[in-house]
Amino acid sequence: MALDDETFGLLRDSVRRFVRERLMPAERVVEELDEVPADIVEDMKQLGLFGLSIPEEWGGIGLNMQQEVQVAYELGYTALAFRSVFGTNVGIGSQGILIDGTEAQKRDYLPRVASGELIMSFALTEPDAGSDAAALKLRAVRDGDDYLLSGTKRFITNAPRAGAFTLMARTDGAGAGGISAFIVPAGLPGLTIGLPDKKMGQRGTKTADVILDNVRVPAANIIGGVPGKGFKTAMKVLDRGRLHISAVACGQARRILDESIAYARERRQFGQRIGDFQLIQAMLADSQAELLAGWALVQETARRYDAAAAGLVGAGRSDPEVALHASATKLFVTEALGRIADRGVQIHGGSGYINEFAVERFYRDVRLLRLYEGTSQIQQIIIGRALVGPSPG
Repeated sequence: MALDDETFGLLRDSVRRFVRERLMPAERVVEELDEVPADIVEDMKQLGLFGLSIPEEWGGIGLNMQQEVQVAYELGYTALAFRSVFGTNVGIGSQGILIDGTEAQKRDYLPRVASGELIMSFALTEPDAGSDAAALKLRAVRDGDDYLLSGTKRFITNAPRAGAFTLMARTDGAGAGGISAFIVPAGLPGLTIGLPDKKMGQRGTKTADVILDNVRVPAANIIGGVPGKGFKTAMKVLDRGRLHISAVACGQARRILDESIAYARERRQFGQRIGDFQLIQAMLADSQAELLAGWALVQETARRYDAAAAGLVGAGRSDPEVALHASATKLFVTEALGRIADRGVQIHGGSGYINEFAVERFYRDVRLLRLYEGTSQIQQIIIGRALVGPSPG
C-alpha cells in the first residue's frame, strides 16, 4: 500500500504547513496547559493524521513505511505532544489488528481508528514487566465464551483518551507462548484508568495506569481469534513503531539544530557572533553529521521494511533482518538525538536552561525516546543476539 508520488507530495507539504502554521505557534499553550487543544485535534482528524498507516479500504490514507517516515519527520519538527495524540492510532494501537486481526475485527475497528472517532492504545508494559515483555503477569482466565482479565498495565500512552486497548494478557503458562492480544473496549465494567502520570517532559501527552479487575472480554476479541499469538503480534508491531519513532527523532533533531543555528547567528559575545567561534561550529557540525547519518539510516531501513512487507525478501514484517535494522536505527537515532539536544542547550548557554527557549523543552521531551518502544539497552540486546546467533546445542 502506498500513495502515488504526486498525491503523497501534496500530503507531505500539507503536513509541513500544518506543523509550522498551526502547531508550532501553539507549543507554549500545550506546555502551560498540559493539554492539546480540542480544535487542533479536530484539525488533525480533518487532515487524516489518525489514519496515515491504515489502508484506504479501511478509511485510512494507506502510506507505506517509506512515506510514513517522511511524514513522521515533518511531525517531529514540533512539540512531541501533538504527534502523541494520534501516534497510537497510526502505530502500536492499530497495527496489531491490521497485521494479525480477523476480517471482522478490521471491519469493526479500523475505519473508526482511521477517522479519529476511536483512539486506540497499546497496553503491554506492567509494573513488573517492561523490557522483559514475555514476563507479563496480567491474567486472562477462560470463562465460557469470555475471558476474565485482571491486573495492571503501566505507562500506557493515551490511556486517558483511549476508547479501546490492544492489550497483552497471559492466557496460558509461562513465557512468550502464553501471551494473547485482546481488543479491550475502555468502558467495560471493572476497567479503570489511573491518574495521568506527571512526567519530566512531553507535557500534553497522556500516560496512565490501566487497572483491570475481572473485566469480562469476549474470546472473539482475541486478535486473530487464536490465543497464544500475542507476543509475536507485539513484536511485529514494534518493528514499525521503532521506525516511526526514529523518523520523529530525526525531525526533532532538525528543529533543535535549526534553533541552535539561529541562536548562534544572533547571540554576540566578545564583539562577535558566537557562531563565529570554532568550538560552537564544531558542535553544530557534529549535530549536522549525526542528523544526516540518522536520517539516511531511517530511510534505508524503511525501504527494507517495505520490501519485506511486499514479500520481496525474507518472511515479511517479521523478517529478522528487518527487526535487526529497526532496532539499530532506533538505537542510533535516539541516542544521537540525546547528544544533539545536549549540544543545543550548551550552544544556548544559560538561556538553554530557561523555559522561554524551545531547546529547554525539547531537551526534556526527547529523553523519553530512548526509553519507549524498547530502551536503548533492549535494542543492543536484540542486535547483539542477532549477530551472535543462538548458542550451539
